[in-house]
Amino acid sequence: MNIRQVIRNTFLSFMFLATLASATVKEPVDYVDMFIGTSNSRWMLGPYAQEPFGMVQLGPDNQGNVWMGGYEYAINSVSGFSHLHAWTMGGLMIMPTTADLALSNPSSDSPYKGANAGYHSRILKETEKASPGYYSVYLYDHEVKAELSATTRCGIHRYTFPERKESRILIDLLFPTEWDYGFSVKDACITKVSDTELEGYADCQSGPWSGWNDYKLHFIVRFSKPFSQLNGWNEGKEADDIQSIAGKNDIGIYALYSTKEGESITVSTGLSLVSIEQARLNMEAELAPLQYDFDRVVAQTRAKWNELLGKIEIEGQDEVDKTKFYTNLYRAYAGKQTWNDVNGKYRDACENIQQLDHGNMYGGDAFWNSFWNLNGLWSIISPRIVDDWVTTQLEMFKHTGWTSKGPAGLEYSGIMEGSHETALMVAAYQKGIRKDGEDIYKAVRKNVTETGIKHPCGGYCGNPLLDVYIQYGYMPMERGVVSKTLDYAYDDWCVAQLAFALGKKKEGKALQARSMNYKNVFHPEKKFVMQRDSLGNWDPDFNVFSNKGFIEGNSWQYSWYVPHDIPGLVDLLGKDLFNSRLEEGFIKSEKHKFAAHVFDRTMGQAAEFYINQGNEVNMCTPFLFNYSGKPWLAQKWSRAILDSFYGSTPYHGWEGDEDEGQMGGWYVMSALGLFEMNGGASLRPELELTSPLFNKVTIHLDPDYYKGKTFTIEARNNSKENIYIQKAYLNGKELKQPRIPFTAITAGGVLLLEMGDKPGYTCF
Repeated sequence: MNIRQVIRNTFLSFMFLATLASATVKEPVDYVDMFIGTSNSRWMLGPYAQEPFGMVQLGPDNQGNVWMGGYEYAINSVSGFSHLHAWTMGGLMIMPTTADLALSNPSSDSPYKGANAGYHSRILKETEKASPGYYSVYLYDHEVKAELSATTRCGIHRYTFPERKESRILIDLLFPTEWDYGFSVKDACITKVSDTELEGYADCQSGPWSGWNDYKLHFIVRFSKPFSQLNGWNEGKEADDIQSIAGKNDIGIYALYSTKEGESITVSTGLSLVSIEQARLNMEAELAPLQYDFDRVVAQTRAKWNELLGKIEIEGQDEVDKTKFYTNLYRAYAGKQTWNDVNGKYRDACENIQQLDHGNMYGGDAFWNSFWNLNGLWSIISPRIVDDWVTTQLEMFKHTGWTSKGPAGLEYSGIMEGSHETALMVAAYQKGIRKDGEDIYKAVRKNVTETGIKHPCGGYCGNPLLDVYIQYGYMPMERGVVSKTLDYAYDDWCVAQLAFALGKKKEGKALQARSMNYKNVFHPEKKFVMQRDSLGNWDPDFNVFSNKGFIEGNSWQYSWYVPHDIPGLVDLLGKDLFNSRLEEGFIKSEKHKFAAHVFDRTMGQAAEFYINQGNEVNMCTPFLFNYSGKPWLAQKWSRAILDSFYGSTPYHGWEGDEDEGQMGGWYVMSALGLFEMNGGASLRPELELTSPLFNKVTIHLDPDYYKGKTFTIEARNNSKENIYIQKAYLNGKELKQPRIPFTAITAGGVLLLEMGDKPGYTCF
């Protein structure tokens, strides 16, 4: 062997080893487990293929019209692949079939073949795979491999068929979603444009609990192979070789093919709530540049997720913690939707077409306490999303008169309590993400000065019974739940902070004073939040564990819910009672994994539960110790929640509803060792400090919004045992308080924490 061959072989060996090594290096996107928490989950959470904040959330459904319907991991079947999985919304199901023709979509316990069978199919569970932007499974009864991916407004399917004289691709416009929000089809039409393209719409009405949400889903469907015939059905009547079909309720079509073994057919879809023309525009803008190529779409969507998730780099030894971290970070961006088209057109709450001049229009479930800490996470690593959320709210205020506390489909859902979109909007100004403080103030001031109404275009907006709250200084039990007092007081405080920032001292002082109304519902002896009537009498049947008078919680839990004045709450209870009561609650809640499922509904029930991480009003509790002189307990109990409330399997992801990124956002922020107590709405926003989960974290900042490049959090001597902060330094200067200013992060720098296995009593 000559020297040239030696050099060549050495080089090839080096390249082989380098390739092998690089193949084992996991990127952030590789840590995301799409199946975590997908058993006993809501319609909005599944192994869906989507981009961050995607309109299209394309994935499998396998349940009937039941509460928490949609995808259930424990069910080994698929009824079809639908495109919308937004709260209160569903649309456009597609299913490849090869078994005997069936046009119904029955429950998962119905036959799969033979008499009374539907078009659903059993699956081979070991073939079910998912990663951000990709899903695949083998449909056992149809012998088809199904693969899915998506862009923001488009879906793409690849179906690999067996050899069959008759294979079908079926499109169903009415199918089960989630029991109380299931939709009906008032009017629909599907038209054949060519033997490779369909266009159509489905005019949908959500309900019965969400009758305010009516939407018209327009779509384009393109096939990579011409179909031989198009058949359809409507309300039990079948029609063959059609050019179009129109009707209401149960309606759909199926395209016929003859397929060879292993033949793949790609189905591309474009969606819009505006028009068919806009759906086509979305498709041409998002899929045409990728040549309608399935693998290119998968690669692009994966890259977008990896770029976003890579904004936070983590270093540590525990692979399970890394999986939990990046999965929760993924969920923080997978629950909400973009509802404007690529050119900025969208339909407002009155179904009028509007035109954006910048940004995006987002929708989703309630902002009910998303300030703990989903808003904070977004503001640190993706301020543009916060920017666009404010654009959404100001557009709604401009065109339809109010901001929205839960803008599903850009409607006025009126869901949950308070108008806590206010907190996000105020914080966006205080953090320098937005500069239009006067416009924001005009919009949010309305929420605390005008009583909420039933919107003329459907739904509810503002704070209902605000006039009653203002009149009495609390919400009398004859008129509403006592917890409204706490929610409205926080809204008052948020608007007051913006007033101060804009130099409106008189208005700021008035609202600041009114934000102290929370004290009016604390019983002077019992020191718990309690109902009282319009004459001022306290509830004679008070039970601290009762749900009566509260939304999805009890008095024990709500008595910690004063995000804007924790020092005042400590003074009201007294430091000793504050600490002993709170610590007792944590100790008694540990065996329940800090959850209280009984309060997922408001039915007046009583149950002895304390800490309830699974519902928003209690998510501040570990960090309260930072205000009562025992920050080491904040470190102990926040770590305990990360370890036990949050899991890493399909059956244990979150002990309760993940709430469209809310639980994920809390996990990520707490794992970083951060928490934003008052929602970032103060004049100088601050973040609480707690025990970080990882040895080192590097946050990459957005140069379009922040001056700094990176912010690093280093926890020296960190481990599962060493959870207590002994010393803390910000950019080399020792900290005397367990919190840092938000600007310390955005300016870039280093937070250094020295960790130990015993409480750092002298730290802070």
